[in-house]
Amino acid sequence: MAASDDRNPEGKTTDQIVDKVMANLVSGAIAIPEVTGVIDWSEAAPGDPLYDLAILTLGHEERLGDLLAGYGTDVDRDVIRAWWSLRSLLASRWLIEHGFDPSLPGCEFDVLRSRM
Repeated sequence: MAASDDRNPEGKTTDQIVDKVMANLVSGAIAIPEVTGVIDWSEAAPGDPLYDLAILTLGHEERLGDLLAGYGTDVDRDVIRAWWSLRSLLASRWLIEHGFDPSLPGCEFDVLRSRM
């Protein structure tokens, strides 16, 4: 496990960054009864929170109802569906340009077809 120094060059206290952390929840290495959430700040940016919900369910529309039930607010499903389409269109171009096939089963073209 690597951790950054908790002081920057100016001597001010900063947040610690820890990477390569492993925990075995099954054997009880961490004493919590269940995982209640995962926070990944690697792609954090200001924007529409419905985009995040769309990415979590991209290609798995059947899971949208469960996700929204846990979200606890009135959500416009059409906005989420629009984000699915935009994300799939943008990703399709990148995939093609880099030699990948977005027409494979379960990939971007399937998501777009489901929107028709």
